[in-house]
Amino acid sequence: MSLDTVLRSRELVLLIQNGDSPPLTVSAVRVKRRPVYLTFLARQAGAFHLLSGNTQCAAPHYDLAALGLNLSSVPVSAISLPPSAVNPDFHAPEVLPGIELHGAPIEVKAWKYRKEVKHSGGNAGQFELDLDVLAHSQSGFADLRLLLGSNQVPYLIQHTSIRRTLLPEVVSTNDSKNPKLSRWIVKLPQSGLPITRLSCVAQTLLFERSLSLYEELADERGDTYLHALGTATWVQTPEGRTREFALTLAGSPQSDTLILETENGDNSPLELNQFKVFYPASRILFKAPPDAELYLYYGNPEVSAPSYDLSLVANQLLAADKQTASLSAEEQLKKSFWHDQQAPAKGGMIFWGVLAVVVVGLLLIIARLLPKAPPTG
Repeated sequence: MSLDTVLRSRELVLLIQNGDSPPLTVSAVRVKRRPVYLTFLARQAGAFHLLSGNTQCAAPHYDLAALGLNLSSVPVSAISLPPSAVNPDFHAPEVLPGIELHGAPIEVKAWKYRKEVKHSGGNAGQFELDLDVLAHSQSGFADLRLLLGSNQVPYLIQHTSIRRTLLPEVVSTNDSKNPKLSRWIVKLPQSGLPITRLSCVAQTLLFERSLSLYEELADERGDTYLHALGTATWVQTPEGRTREFALTLAGSPQSDTLILETENGDNSPLELNQFKVFYPASRILFKAPPDAELYLYYGNPEVSAPSYDLSLVANQLLAADKQTASLSAEEQLKKSFWHDQQAPAKGGMIFWGVLAVVVVGLLLIIARLLPKAPPTG
């Protein structure tokens, strides 16, 4: 693949569209670059310094450039450059200079979780949302709030094309009522993860099966129901180049337990292993003073997404050099307004409580309508 371009960042993302074919197995990625030569005239021997790394400096314009054609025939001496060293007089330029990024104050009693953001580098930073945030925040991340003290710190969400991999715990089970049914219980690290794909490898060489992926959920009354997540047909022949199967989920699971099933008919059961699940990587980009005490709040299902003016300079922040921040351990806030309001409804308690009151009331009414027994004696 020929790129013929200058890369502005250190990260490349390779996307391969497989269509209806099995995913390609990529074991290594190599890149090549064209050499670039710098030609100069040294009138006397001595030490010369080559400066680089200033993204805001304009290209120089020298009269020597007009002699480029003539210089091609001049003999030159090759020089090997030593490893680069940091300029001791260098001061990193401010990202988005002159722009004060302070958001409005916010009351956080309706948020259930928070994490400290450890940011000690320059004034622009980024961090990737971890499994805790992915599991406990809204699906579109509308409830994320980055705070410095009691004030919001505006941020951008970068939805990358990178897919992270998890290795779930998998148990193969059989249905005693239907011995021709093969079932695999896939246990995820947490509930509510934005899983987009599941893959596995078959040890069986020849088969054709229809596989279904679902989860068991409970409604507000406590009754369980099946939530379908995807189906696909898998055809495997001995001459197939890969024995890997991939299923794209129709939606994100709500629980931490997925169930994969297939009907074997009159054939022997499938043997599957090497299960993997995938989820997209998302990042938060922000600008804050070095060593600022930042906290990421999340876990509010009722709040809408914030609107920050930072989106007007999104391209500049995306292109800027950013220090990688990290998230600390999750803290569950003690006073969670929405959690306290919704806790009594867990497991259908409100439904059954109302039903019990109605039944008792009906029994009292019926008791009053029944004729009284005649007095004895």
